[in-house]
Amino acid sequence: MIIYPKRINKLNYKENLKNPKTFYGLDTNIKFCKKCTYSNQKPTSEKEYKHKRDTKKNTLLFDHEGICYACRILEKKEKIDWDLRKHQLKKLCDKFRSRNGNYDCLVPGSGGKDSFYAAYKLKYEFGMNPLTVTWSPHLYTDWGWKNFNSWIGAGFANYLLTPNGKTHRILTRLALEKLFHPFQPFMLGQQHFPPRAAIQLFKIPLVFYGDMNAEFGSPDDYNDPSRNSKFFSTKKKSDILIAGTSLEELVRKYEVSKQDLLPFMPLQNSELKNSVLHVHYLGYYLKWHPQECYYFAADKGGFQASPERTAGTYSKYNSIDDKLDDFHYYTTYIKFGIGRATYDSAQEIRNKEINREEGIALVKKFDGEFPERFSKEIFDYLSINKKKFPKAYKNFEQPIMDLKYFNLLSDKFRSPHIWKFCKNKWKLRKTVWN
Repeated sequence: MIIYPKRINKLNYKENLKNPKTFYGLDTNIKFCKKCTYSNQKPTSEKEYKHKRDTKKNTLLFDHEGICYACRILEKKEKIDWDLRKHQLKKLCDKFRSRNGNYDCLVPGSGGKDSFYAAYKLKYEFGMNPLTVTWSPHLYTDWGWKNFNSWIGAGFANYLLTPNGKTHRILTRLALEKLFHPFQPFMLGQQHFPPRAAIQLFKIPLVFYGDMNAEFGSPDDYNDPSRNSKFFSTKKKSDILIAGTSLEELVRKYEVSKQDLLPFMPLQNSELKNSVLHVHYLGYYLKWHPQECYYFAADKGGFQASPERTAGTYSKYNSIDDKLDDFHYYTTYIKFGIGRATYDSAQEIRNKEINREEGIALVKKFDGEFPERFSKEIFDYLSINKKKFPKAYKNFEQPIMDLKYFNLLSDKFRSPHIWKFCKNKWKLRKTVWN
């Protein structure tokens, strides 16, 4: 039974508390990068299908000079021979290019700036015949749907997988309750379905993702073009957790079928071993620059930025296709003290769009803003009503989600070493601006 969230003991969040408790295995000593706005609380990419609430997070590494790994990677990027990398990409494409008109590579994406750039470059510059594959958002924004159709209209075939709507809603609610990570089921689909589709549906041997995880601070090998298979495969099915819940429990308690769970699941290692699948980052071969991808997509395909800035930040062109995206970044702010403006500003500082002082000012102004604009739709989506979910409904003490419930749940996931409660307000103990 998922019980109604109880009020937390705010004495654990006193302002001058010595040795406050730390959640998620985070570093108790909060540090900020001296070049960007990231802190050492930022999680790095991991096996999403193994996460539970008490999972110890791997976080962004800093060197002895106080510079984060993501910034150091960008320094290395400036020294790369990109002409040589481009030649390597041409050789790879020559090896896999279809001679009979069949699809020869698969490009996952939503029709956003990065996936448009990737598909367009592969087709029109390198002569490939890509099939684009999309994992449907929870709730499309109007501009996200328009951009998706503009992508297809620019000359691309697309396979759009929309998972069982009831299943996706239940998993999203459970991911919020158990992990405070409502975007996790969507991320699982994004990570796991494209390789599965390449092998099982289309027999396509080559998959291209866009920018590399290492550019955002994940300790991947920046000199390896391949995406580590640990992100989309597993040895044992029994290891898999979706929304912090075992497959057996999802089927038994929440009226979810095994077939509807399959697209969310990683491949078995045996399935991968028996295939000829190659999963690469296009960002290894081409110098990736997010803002230039935006200008490119706007010029070549009519990509449109959001007509309004995204909640919690100042930008209008990053991750704008799903209404739930606003809540995803708000939950990272609650859990790690890192909101949407931190992610956007850190990337733009590294790519020399803004300087650190400007980035800090933007974080101070926008980080942690509550995502009001789609909140009613999101709370309706997260509500498990009796009529639509007669079995799953019984597993929630309070099936209906509202603002009061959400705020109580938020407080449960605040780590005392990050947050303090003083003068009847929540405040970060340490910020990038002080």
